[in-house]
Amino acid sequence: MQFGLIDYIVLAAYLIAVAIFGLKASGKQTSTRDFFLGGDGIPWWAVLFSVVATETSTLTFISIPAVAYGGNLTFLQITVGYFIGRVVVALYFLPKYFDGEMYTAYQFLEKRFGRTMRVASSSTFMITRLLADGVRLFATAIPLAIILRFGGAFLSWTDLELYLLSISVISVITLGYTFFGGIKAVVWMDVVQLGVYVGGALLAMVILLNKLPDGWSTVTTFASPENKFQVIRLGFDLPFKEFIAQPYTLITAIIGGAVFSLASHGTDQLLVQRLLASGDLKSGQKALIWSGVVVMAQFALFLIIGLMLYAFYEAQLPSEMGLSTNDEIFAKFIVEQLPVGISGLIVAALFAAAMSSLSSSLNSLASATTFDVIKSFRTEVSTQAQDLKTSRIVTLIWGVILTGSAFLFAVLQLQAGERPTVVELGLGIASYTYGGLLGAFGLGMLFQKPDKTDAIVGFFTGLICLLFLVDGPVQNILPGDGLVLAWPLYTLIGSVIVIGVGWCSATIRQTYVNN
Repeated sequence: MQFGLIDYIVLAAYLIAVAIFGLKASGKQTSTRDFFLGGDGIPWWAVLFSVVATETSTLTFISIPAVAYGGNLTFLQITVGYFIGRVVVALYFLPKYFDGEMYTAYQFLEKRFGRTMRVASSSTFMITRLLADGVRLFATAIPLAIILRFGGAFLSWTDLELYLLSISVISVITLGYTFFGGIKAVVWMDVVQLGVYVGGALLAMVILLNKLPDGWSTVTTFASPENKFQVIRLGFDLPFKEFIAQPYTLITAIIGGAVFSLASHGTDQLLVQRLLASGDLKSGQKALIWSGVVVMAQFALFLIIGLMLYAFYEAQLPSEMGLSTNDEIFAKFIVEQLPVGISGLIVAALFAAAMSSLSSSLNSLASATTFDVIKSFRTEVSTQAQDLKTSRIVTLIWGVILTGSAFLFAVLQLQAGERPTVVELGLGIASYTYGGLLGAFGLGMLFQKPDKTDAIVGFFTGLICLLFLVDGPVQNILPGDGLVLAWPLYTLIGSVIVIGVGWCSATIRQTYVNN
């Protein structure tokens, strides 16, 4: 069974309908408050679903099944940490953000450490989103590239050419409603898309189960001998260097996941902006804590789908199925195995959910650029209309830049030998810079002694030190084997270094001055 004409019609009609709905839901945009904070506020339950859709959509749908297909269920350990981190953010971070009207999370750092620290942290956020969302956009193009490849019309095209075409199509559509609709269009589209793509995943799982010769027994037959049902792995049998390099051992996963969630939901404008759009502290706290429960269930769903795919394809390697990566396996099943019309609906839901995540990134990048950089350095007073126009222009510019970033990751992923799944690549990138951001916030919230000089010294020291602990170009030129950290530990180690160096800097400087 192939992706046919009816599926293409469903796909096109669905995307058009969702774009129209997003624009209508946004209402009239007359100010930057409307564009970035949703005016008078958005219901907490809508913010909850928007948070979940924003942080997981494409990477969850495409890459989490690939994690289980190539491994087991130990990724679930991280979700426990995710929940713990959200509770801490809800209780300790959000009250500070709702203390006065804030458009970005980095306004807190300006209050505490001055404008330089606000610009530095906001710029780091922009770099993080540029890289991590380049991966997201690349992941979104995976199913579209598979459709084009198996559709027959693009047989002469290379994988890279198909991915570049797919990325371009997605970017153009997303920019349209984000440019005009603002945060309301983004949030309300997230609500619809989360329900549709999770429902689509459940439908795909039922169909997949019915296609297995002996139902769930087939999954057990293939998965049990390979220990794929393993959820908890202590890892105490590993040497220390291997232990800290493994991302899915219990201690690393829970602690690393909690600290990662502290950073992502407490310092990343992409998600903080949604919580601020809820209108008040209590609503933001409810949305954030309950989103942790939903995310745990969602990860479990897609990991189980990965095990079922492992049984359906009888443990074949991607290369044996004519695929480039594990990330393409679920998309292959959707295109080839689902009934006519259903595969079109599910792929459409996947695209729309992924585009809502991209639109979230564009909106948050525009808000950070407008308020943390442009307005921070602008000397003359601007009107709301001028700020709104600036915001839209910045949104357009970021759309072009993010598309270029996705092009780059497409080239790197397709030319690499042993490729990580895109969810691990995206999380690894975000984890690296989150350490500096979380450390700066922690330094400002926990200690009164450090000033802006100490914060900047600690911030950049943490980012530089992590370069030597991440498996990459710097690690490769160091003598010997060195220490390589698992990605869930990037944020923890980075934030500890920032706080430690910042506090030591403050102590030394004040001691020197007093003497």
